[in-house]
Amino acid sequence: METQQYIVGVYEDEEILVSAARAFKDKGIKIQEVFTPYPIHEILHIQEGKSRLITMAYIYGWIGAILILAFLYYTAVIDWPLNYGGKPVNSFPSFVFVSLIFIILFITIMSLTTFIARAKIFPGKKAEVIDPRATDDKFIFVFDRKNVNQQELEKLLKETGAVEVYNK
Repeated sequence: METQQYIVGVYEDEEILVSAARAFKDKGIKIQEVFTPYPIHEILHIQEGKSRLITMAYIYGWIGAILILAFLYYTAVIDWPLNYGGKPVNSFPSFVFVSLIFIILFITIMSLTTFIARAKIFPGKKAEVIDPRATDDKFIFVFDRKNVNQQELEKLLKETGAVEVYNK
């Protein structure tokens, strides 16, 4: 099985990393991944990556609402209608609280399942660690070697303040 090959740039400072990300964006070089010891929100804005998980959560909310309301209607009106205290059989207000709780549970479970499937982080999967220092004190840029000019990229990494550039 062929593994993917990367060009890795290591930075020591957050400000230098952010300015380097802007330089890569200006040059039209796509950053494949950024590993940092803590979240840096400017990088997300520079990469202009939008998560579709929010849209999926919205869709899951509607699916969950339809499922729970159909289930409650079926059980309370069609399958086992009980008339007690003069209450109508299809009493929608009694469905609201249970529906909201179920919708939240359904969105949570389905969003988590979607995230696990998209990120391919199944139980037992061996993690591919690009550079273990990224969780400690270094800031790491990862570029796909096939999609860039290697010499130009390495030169730009050095110019923007990378303390180390290597192939993996």
